[in-house]
Parts: sequence; structure tokens; C-alpha cells
Amino acid sequence: MNVDPDYSATYITLETESGACGYGLVFTIGRGNDLCCRAVEAMADRVLGYDFAKIQSDILGFYRHLQADSQLRWLGPEKGLMHMAAGGIMNAAWDLWARLERKPLWRLLSDMPPEQFIACVDFRYLEDVMCRSEALALVQANEATKTERIDTLKNEGYPAYTTSAGWLGYNDEKIESLVREAVDQGFRHVKLKIGQSLDDDLRRVGLVRKCVGDDVKIMVDANQIWEVDEAVEWVNSLAEMRPWFIEEPTSPDDILGHRAIKSRVAPVLVATGEQCHNRVMFKQFIAHDAIDIVQIDSCRLASVNEILAVLLMAAKYKKPGCPHAGGVGLCEMVQHLSMVDYVRISADMTDRVIEFVDHLHEHFEDPCQIKNGAYVTPSQPGYSTKMLSKSIDHFAFPEGREWVLRSA
Repeated sequence: MNVDPDYSATYITLETESGACGYGLVFTIGRGNDLCCRAVEAMADRVLGYDFAKIQSDILGFYRHLQADSQLRWLGPEKGLMHMAAGGIMNAAWDLWARLERKPLWRLLSDMPPEQFIACVDFRYLEDVMCRSEALALVQANEATKTERIDTLKNEGYPAYTTSAGWLGYNDEKIESLVREAVDQGFRHVKLKIGQSLDDDLRRVGLVRKCVGDDVKIMVDANQIWEVDEAVEWVNSLAEMRPWFIEEPTSPDDILGHRAIKSRVAPVLVATGEQCHNRVMFKQFIAHDAIDIVQIDSCRLASVNEILAVLLMAAKYKKPGCPHAGGVGLCEMVQHLSMVDYVRISADMTDRVIEFVDHLHEHFEDPCQIKNGAYVTPSQPGYSTKMLSKSIDHFAFPEGREWVLRSA
């Protein structure tokens, strides 16, 4: 459980000689964000002077170039701070490319020919589960109808679920008020944090089920707090409230544990992924049927190149992708990823929703928007990652105005 979050982000700007800029970030919840900044700085020599035209012609090559420093790779490989730092730089590169093309990122990727789209994807270590030719065939099969799905997104948006009503520590009156407000706003999915007290959870989840009736799905999130057997007992105790899924019931690295839980709590589904540190972990969760819901995180994985690989595997195994969001910039980024998945990969919105939390959007130039419980399709160029200059001025550590005031 994250009991004292101080939401933070490592913020990255890539600037070209022409003055064009791309903006990327890596979300953290406070202390240790400085280490992530140092990790990004350690990769600077692999970025400075790199020809951006070369990135546009082979963005997967640039992705692998960032990962190719053998000394830095030893600190991973492809996990932890160095992997997140590489992802932050890549997020900025994707944002820059989309800005130069004057398209929102989801549309940049949606408009690519299938061969170019698949050429962006990192399939290393995945070929035994999904090879490049298989992925290309999947994308090609959706090509003829993608315009219809683009129109659907523009007209209806992409369904969202809210976590804002279900934080631990809220009293029953506040939960009930927030849940009713969410339903009035059009949300058909709400999520509650659970795991500290079974008696409290039985009351809280029961209260929410009474508030929303049978037409709204309830999800619950334990943030990795349980042992396997404990998770099974706890979730089955909540079964009469009909939760749709249990998120992160145990260690995020425990594939066998998730599979055991999944087999013993059905029909409640099992979701995980926000702490899944690379595509190889996802390969095992997906191919070995250890989870039902795939929860990518735009800042844990190393950018679009790796995330597309996970979404392609999820589509092959018919597992819905419901991204984790809610931190600094995560909602802004994952909306693009889910929309690309719908247009080009899964071609389906069934049982697919994006997490939404209603804070911190005010710091972004192009904040995500929710209408009738759905993400409005982004229309401005880029990855929606550029922060307002006044937010940078106020909150940059340690010289920002807010930090100076706090340390006075």
C-alpha cells in the first residue's frame, strides 16, 4: 500500500537544432525520483547529436541503441530505473515525432502502413509466443475497417473507469457521495482499494454495490498486499458483491501465484501489470494464462515500442487491455495507447476501459478530457506529455518555488 505518496515525475525535453521539442516523463511517487533523473542523465551521451531523421526512419533502432550500453545494461537488463529512464527518453522521442507530423500520437500510429507500424515493435524474446509475421497479419486483417473505428473514437471516445471514489481512508458517506457522482457523470465502472480489513472491505464494497445496482461494474485493487491463499480467501469473501476483477492480489512478479489465484476465484477476473517491468514478464503472464486483464503502464515499460508488443500478445490470447493510470501524466499517455489498440490491434472495446483519476491534469498543456464516462479523443499534436511552464517553475526540484517555500 502506498501510504504517503508525494507524486513526482522525471521530466525530459528533447530539442532539435531547428528548435522543435518533444516531451517525455517517467512517473514516480516521490523519494527516489532523483535517482530516475540521474539514470536519464547517464544516457545523455547516447542521445545528444543523434539524427532525428534517423529516429523517424528507424525508431526501433534508436530504442535498441538506448538499451545497447553494456555497462548501463548490467544495471537491468530491461528492468528498474535504467529501463524506465530509457522509456522516458523514448516517450519524448515519440512526442517529438508526433508533433513534427502535426498529429496526436494515437493518430500517427493509426495512419502508418501496417509494415511501418510493426517495424516499431520490439519482439526480442517474444518470438516463441508471437512472431513478427503473425503480428503483421493481425494488423493487416484490421486495416480495411480501421476508419470505422477511428470515427467511433471521435464520436464516442474510449470508456473510462474511475478510482477517485474508492481510496482507502474515505468514510462511507464520502464513498457513497463520490460513487453516485461518478455514475451521474456517466462512468459504468468504479474501482475501490481494498486489503487492510476484510470487515471494512465487505462493508465498503457492499455499500458501493447497493449504490450502483447491477448495471455498473465494480473492480477492487489490493496493491500486492496478500499471500496467495490469503488473496483467494479474501476475494471469495467478496464474491457476493460481484466484483469484476481483483487487481494486483499478490507479488507483481509471481506468475505462478497469479495463476493459482485466478483458478480459485473465478468468475472474478485477475488483473495485473502496473508493476510488470518488461514485455517478457507480460509474455509469461499472458501465454501461461496467469491473468485475465492486461494492465500496461506507460511509464513502467520502455515506451510505445515495448507496449505495442504487449498489446499484440494480449490480442492474440484474447485478453482485454485495461491500462493503469492515475499518476502524473499517466492518464494523458495511456489514452493514446488504448486508442491505438482499438484501431489497429484488438479492434474491440469489449471489457476494455482506461483508468481515470481526477487530479494533476491541470499541469499539462493538453490534459485528458472525460465526457459521459469516456476519454475524449486527443486532437492536439504529440503524446499529451508537455507540462505547463508555470508548473515546471513552481515544482521543479529543488529550485522550484514550492520547494523553496517548503524548505524555508
